[in-house]
Amino acid sequence: MSKTPVTVQPKGAGQVTEGRNSAVGEQVPTQPKKAAKEGKTPKRASVAKGAKPESRLAMVRRARRINRELAEVYPYAHPELDFENPFQLLVATVLSAQTTDLRVNQTTPALFAKYPTPEDMAAADPEELEQLIRPTGFFRAKARSLIGLSAALRDNFGGEVPGRLKDLVTLPGVGRKTANVVLGNAFGVAGLTVDTHFGRLVRRWKWTDSEDPEKIEADIAAIFPKTEWTMLSHRIIFHGRRVCHSRKPACGACPIAHLCPSYGEGETDPEKAKKLLKYEMGGYPGQRLKPPPGYPGAPAPPLGAAE
Repeated sequence: MSKTPVTVQPKGAGQVTEGRNSAVGEQVPTQPKKAAKEGKTPKRASVAKGAKPESRLAMVRRARRINRELAEVYPYAHPELDFENPFQLLVATVLSAQTTDLRVNQTTPALFAKYPTPEDMAAADPEELEQLIRPTGFFRAKARSLIGLSAALRDNFGGEVPGRLKDLVTLPGVGRKTANVVLGNAFGVAGLTVDTHFGRLVRRWKWTDSEDPEKIEADIAAIFPKTEWTMLSHRIIFHGRRVCHSRKPACGACPIAHLCPSYGEGETDPEKAKKLLKYEMGGYPGQRLKPPPGYPGAPAPPLGAAE
């Protein structure tokens, strides 16, 4: 697998462009135009010493510009869990707690082959179910949740996943984050997915200072129109997984560094930062075994294959 990263676009740039001599679906990197021309890393978008703090209006404008520029960088942003129906997405999202979407996607083919419906999973032998989902971690608690939510779907919703938030959160193991994932991606109902990546980035960008997921959701909902919520979530999570990492963000390779008040928390040297890029941005496979059309990276390997 080639490790040539895809292009990280600067502000105002169009969509990423494909490199002719790269592996299938991968892309050749270029430096942000301004940084490459001057031989410098992007300037930090912070308030100068003694200057007035950023106003609410200025923050909202900057936030919406970040969203627009992320849309140019990740025109292919999508949910990174493999699923074919609402039930599969619900189960996969529950399994994704405290693990990667990649590990879930490698685990669910065998799981859904054995338990294709809520009725099947509700009747599952707990030990057999636990063994199937063991690679995702916390398998005993997750198995209890899956059997419980499947029984609730069978008994209370006619074996169908409900399309309302107030119904979804009544299911065992399902909170607002999981419910919004399912609503946004299986039913087309707008919602914000406040996971660890989302929370980390919106705090770094000074859109909120809250650590509470529900408060974060409310703060961000007040900045963006409802029509943007689902795709905004995908773009932010994509960026958090690929560039703006928790421990060492790739600041020097970040396409929105010029808009980030936290620029400099990570590696600012462009060449060193490029080495920190992940998934298709770093020339590696993505998280889905069956990525959607338009995804520029390679599919993830199945369970047991070299990763």
